[in-house]
Amino acid sequence: MTVAILRFGGSNCDRDARAALDHLDVDAEIVWHEDGLPDDVEGVVVPGGFSYGDYLRAGAMAARSPVMAEVREAAESGVPVLGICNGAQIGSESGLTPGAFTTNRSARFQCEHVHLRVENAETPFTQAFKEGDVISLPIAHGEGRFEIADDTLATLRSEDRVLFRYCDADGNVTDAANPNGSKDNVAGVLGEQESVAVLMPHPERATLSGVAGPNGAGTDGADVLAAFE
Repeated sequence: MTVAILRFGGSNCDRDARAALDHLDVDAEIVWHEDGLPDDVEGVVVPGGFSYGDYLRAGAMAARSPVMAEVREAAESGVPVLGICNGAQIGSESGLTPGAFTTNRSARFQCEHVHLRVENAETPFTQAFKEGDVISLPIAHGEGRFEIADDTLATLRSEDRVLFRYCDADGNVTDAANPNGSKDNVAGVLGEQESVAVLMPHPERATLSGVAGPNGAGTDGADVLAAFE
């Protein structure tokens, strides 16, 4: 699969994403957003960083790049698309997924490992898991709090479009396990197609078994990125 990893001004996780996909033997290339998607693209990653310094709102300026219209078109045709951290903010700002990401409840940047409960295991990004599984991934964001209207959230739930929720090590979804104040502990959601997802945690930073965080994060991220294999 040929995966395009988009780079905007201020992106800084594009090379991490490529290294993670290289580890999975996935053919991936970093693509400057002004160059547009390659004709043979079979997957898209919108990586983390601080695109355009997070001016206006995180992801707001990058979301208006013409390439995001190409990404939406690719998504509608079934191409898997994953927005990670700033890429999740870009994805929500560009209409790939509902909701928005705003300032953390703590009003500060947070970098730590978190536990996530798999809410839908029937997607390309969760095919290695079972519903209810608890995985561990790192977060690194200042504007990761997921906000969404109650009726829209109810629709997402009814359509099984909530992908991950923050939880404790035993899978309990609690306020104490919510690192940023996200509504309903939501950490990742799906677009209208199950092949389109955005999430705040960084799967590309949890792909090597020898690099584990304090909560034991090792290769759960590789299983998420297996959607592109």
